[in-house]
Amino acid sequence: MEQYRIAPLGGRRRQKRRGETFDRVLARRFARRALLKGSGLAALLGTRSIGTLIAHEAEENLAFGPIAGGAEDEIRIPDGYTWETIARWGDRVKLGVSGFNPSDLDPAEQRRQVGYNCGYLGWVDYQPTLGGIVCIGHNGTNPELMFPDYSPDRSTLQQTDYELAALGVTVFQAPPRRSSVAPKYWFYEASNYNERLHGESSLTMTGPVTGHPLLITSSDTSGSLATGTFNACGGGISPWGSFLVAEGCFGQYFANNGSVQNEMAREANAAFGALDEGGSRPWWRFHNRFDLASEPNEANKFGWIVEVDPWDRASPRRKLTALGRLSHCSASVALSASNRVAVYCGDSSEFAYVYKFVSTDAFDRTNRSAAKNLLDNGTLYVAKFSDDGTGQWLPLLYDTGSLNASNGFTSQADLLLFPGQAAERLGATQMESPQDIQVHPTNGKVYLSLRGTEETSPAEGEEETPGDPVSLGRIVEIEEDSGDSAATTFSWQLFMQCGDPDVEEHGTYFAGFDTSSGSRLARPGQIRFDHHGNLVIATSGQHDALEIHDGVFLVPTEGEERGFNRQFLSCVAGASCGAALVIPDHQLMLVAIQHPGKGGTRAERISAFGGDDVNRPAIIAVTRSEEPYWIGS
Repeated sequence: MEQYRIAPLGGRRRQKRRGETFDRVLARRFARRALLKGSGLAALLGTRSIGTLIAHEAEENLAFGPIAGGAEDEIRIPDGYTWETIARWGDRVKLGVSGFNPSDLDPAEQRRQVGYNCGYLGWVDYQPTLGGIVCIGHNGTNPELMFPDYSPDRSTLQQTDYELAALGVTVFQAPPRRSSVAPKYWFYEASNYNERLHGESSLTMTGPVTGHPLLITSSDTSGSLATGTFNACGGGISPWGSFLVAEGCFGQYFANNGSVQNEMAREANAAFGALDEGGSRPWWRFHNRFDLASEPNEANKFGWIVEVDPWDRASPRRKLTALGRLSHCSASVALSASNRVAVYCGDSSEFAYVYKFVSTDAFDRTNRSAAKNLLDNGTLYVAKFSDDGTGQWLPLLYDTGSLNASNGFTSQADLLLFPGQAAERLGATQMESPQDIQVHPTNGKVYLSLRGTEETSPAEGEEETPGDPVSLGRIVEIEEDSGDSAATTFSWQLFMQCGDPDVEEHGTYFAGFDTSSGSRLARPGQIRFDHHGNLVIATSGQHDALEIHDGVFLVPTEGEERGFNRQFLSCVAGASCGAALVIPDHQLMLVAIQHPGKGGTRAERISAFGGDDVNRPAIIAVTRSEEPYWIGS
């Protein structure tokens, strides 16, 4: 058995589903209680300290001086780097659109301007040396920061409509502005690739759930259309270059869930955050579709993966029902050994599950038009982790095992509408708020970020210990059997356990690297890889966990520096780093500065970021100001 210690797990919590939780599996695997009393961690890590790397320094690709986490209200990055804003809330998406006016927040104008917040960043190359196409997935609104003297009890129709307009997706072209130094990138307003989807846009439902009775509403009697897309919490890029945007955290917009008659729908809505009486947001008072007492099926049109194809503007923007309805956090894509498309998804709800979709047919690079239907037919799997370091992908197939009418499922479409209930029936492993899943660009391993939970449960046979701290987040490394993304079995190990290396109770673990040399971090959110295979981690929630602002961290996944965690960027007061990515040519990092000033109001600001009158969430571009121009050098 590996001799490193996991974080103390224990304390009372309400287990929301039947089945085992990941913390229990992990506790058994690493014999928690024995290791907590011993020195197994120090014995393991002592063989890979910073001192052993001197001879290997020239071989490694990360050479920047890490910054220290802090609580200053400023963007901080290493020496030799600069940052500038490339897009922010209210910037016009096309020529001829009005600019941002904080004194007149007009919903009609917002539908043609960059939206609010960002939980997903995507980049596809346009042409060599000509920059790329950027996708921003807008992740929720903060009306207390947007509007003067906002109160939910006094909210207005115009404010609600403005929030709806501020959600969705922004797509824009970002060419480089060449000079004698590293290129600077800019928002090209005249590009035909620029596009806005929002909370009132019309989208098409495709796949097995299309036409299901639980998708029929008063405005759509066919069950094949959706109005709007909300809360992009992650995403990915298809092999044919379209953006896959993951809808998550949408339950907050729907009210009066207790009136929904369909038991499975009501249970799913509750898991997604819809309240039985009233709503978390006041939108239902102005629009019937958010009142489940009036439109009990409207919520079922959300929680899907949305495909936006920038190369085909005439194609409908689609919600792909074959990938399941979740509080989605990711849509990371890989090709199997037989060229079938695998999409890794997770449900970011607490104690929810990790999924994988595998297409029925193979991807043919010579036939792009045929690829558009690949994500409409396939098998959705859910992960079950075992304490011997192995795992299974359990298929969600109608009329197999317990997935039948006696348990409330009457068709395959039901399983895709309610994959959480199906996963529970199969005994899948409940995870600690999955935040993202990404596939390594060279070795094909799959990395899963877990935010951690506010409550934990003891391992079987252990007494509850309410004084034990909770998990501050983990990164799990998964290796598909035979390296095939279509495999139904896998092995797994703990890659990182987050926390402050100086706080013993956190049980910090950085893939076996000496944690005393690494940066403290907590609440990992979106993750990516640069093209060297370094893990790029954006955090969301560090201030509450460690009393430092959120940031971006770079971590090698291979070689002598595997696990050497270093902080690259520190965010501003109240903000989280919604996403971060390094583009393929490695000369640009994009970072989403989400809800700067959260914790304050528009009238009483706690951050100066983003504007003189109001905090404006933004996408910033980080480049190196001196040779070599590679991010991380």
